[in-house]
Amino acid sequence: MIVHNSQKNGQPSSQRSLVDMLGGKLFILTTAIPLFIVLVMVIILLVRTMPILTLKTLGELLFGHVWRPNQGLFGFYPFIIGTLWVTILAMLLAIPPCLLNAIYLSEYAHPAIRGILKPLLDLLAGIPSVVYGVWGTLTIVPWVQSITPTVSHWFNLPITNPTGFGILAGGIVLAVMVAPLIISVSSEVMEAVPNGIRQASLAVGATQWQTVRYAVLPKAASGIIASIVLGFSRAFGETMAVLMVVGNVPIIPKSIFDAAYPLPALIANNYGEMMSIPLYDAALMGASLLLLLIVLIFNIIAAMILNNALKNNR
Repeated sequence: MIVHNSQKNGQPSSQRSLVDMLGGKLFILTTAIPLFIVLVMVIILLVRTMPILTLKTLGELLFGHVWRPNQGLFGFYPFIIGTLWVTILAMLLAIPPCLLNAIYLSEYAHPAIRGILKPLLDLLAGIPSVVYGVWGTLTIVPWVQSITPTVSHWFNLPITNPTGFGILAGGIVLAVMVAPLIISVSSEVMEAVPNGIRQASLAVGATQWQTVRYAVLPKAASGIIASIVLGFSRAFGETMAVLMVVGNVPIIPKSIFDAAYPLPALIANNYGEMMSIPLYDAALMGASLLLLLIVLIFNIIAAMILNNALKNNR
């Protein structure tokens, strides 16, 4: 006699179907919760920003050069430029060594060494940002302060910020912070490239480096780009570490030795003071909304590129 699995388990097939359906609905619900939270955050920030948007145009806010809340002037331009300076410098410092590290981990490192280095990367990624900020204040800022006169003399530049707190210090700290993310994602994408491609390249006489350069890297290029975009997104939204080393002066920087005032630092430094000044609340909520939307856009782009890369490697 043939006994169906559902009868063996003492559970009718209709009941199993109901359980499966409820389980599927539950998974859909739990997946939708993060999207719902993000949507609620965007709506709340937009509502809180509306008072200033009714009095000032978006262009005045984004391209205004003056930030004087007591006079009703809320120009975000110095903060946006400061954020871009620090973030772009961090990426320029981080990308070359991160890619070399990723290539070594995925293509050259012994499995035992790889097994040691990967947990260390995870450990670096998990260190609180305030610890990076303290490290930057104690080590990077004094170093930048010591080299500023020499570099200014070489390039005949006026010393406008001799303190060491500025874009260069912030960029170095951010580069160290985003390095574990870029290395981990890039190495995983390269490891996902089928071994058949490597073997075919080696079989026709290519060296290991030629195999990496002409076979592995082109195949993993989109995933590497995704890791860089993720790193950019992480650096763009970083608050505490940058706040501690970048100087926090609302000016438009002209060199990497100048101080800056990124958007996250603006929000963190001034949120407690906003209640006594009209429109201050709306201005800071607008800065928060702008920061959230930029980070969301970069994360979505990175996720799409990464998914494409993983599909192409299968």
